[in-house]
Amino acid sequence: VQLQASGGGMVQVGGSLRLSCAASGRTFSSSGMGWFRQTPGKEREFVAAIRWRGSNAHYADGVKGRFTISRDNAKNTLYLQMTRVQPEDTAVYYCAARDGNRAYAIASQIRFEGEYDYWGQGTLVTVSS
Repeated sequence: VQLQASGGGMVQVGGSLRLSCAASGRTFSSSGMGWFRQTPGKEREFVAAIRWRGSNAHYADGVKGRFTISRDNAKNTLYLQMTRVQPEDTAVYYCAARDGNRAYAIASQIRFEGEYDYWGQGTLVTVSS
């Protein structure tokens, strides 16, 4: 399974940006996907997660109400709609996927890096003031 993240770039404070993550490889099967982000000198942190079936999603407190995670199962693509961005949202954003053989878990349970088996290469988001 390969994950290709895209959509990063420079955006002004208060603006919007949509990240995409396309999954490819052997027949893609996942029990959930998520977005994480990392800034220099800091550990990678959880942003949002969603189950691959249904609408169950979970967000980090700092992005709740501003970011929306979604997916298009037919296209095997994960999205992160970012709105009202702030300077602290500047980071490299990574998408991740859980293997379909993983045990059932709701979105709030898959907010840890260890819950994921596949990672994208990251896309840089820079918020300018």
